[in-house]
Amino acid sequence: MDKKRILIVDDEASFTRMVKLNLEKTGQFDVREENKGTYAVAAAREFKPDLILLDVIMPNMDGGDIFAQLQSDRNLKMTPVIFLTATVSQREAGVKGFNSGGALFLAKPVTLENLIACINQNVRKPEPEEA
Repeated sequence: MDKKRILIVDDEASFTRMVKLNLEKTGQFDVREENKGTYAVAAAREFKPDLILLDVIMPNMDGGDIFAQLQSDRNLKMTPVIFLTATVSQREAGVKGFNSGGALFLAKPVTLENLIACINQNVRKPEPEEA
């Protein structure tokens, strides 16, 4: 089984490091961190993730702006994005997150179990020629 490539974009380096270590520890994921929103799209172009975990509120460029750029890039627009944010409560998001405007939102803090379940449910499936 090939590892799924996950890009985490969040300005909190300690958060991205913790998530990276925990996801990679499962043996299911290859994870890259990006702590500057302004570099997120370039990182996605280079890394070619199967899914992006994206913070909403970051300095210089917020998650909504990054999402719009991803959606306008023909090579990245099909990459699933899960917003991880403290602006949504656990009660609002529920265990599986909630959809708004075609994007999935998970509330911080999120348990590793819930995060992995959400990733596995939403990760881009390989195209028939990639399989």
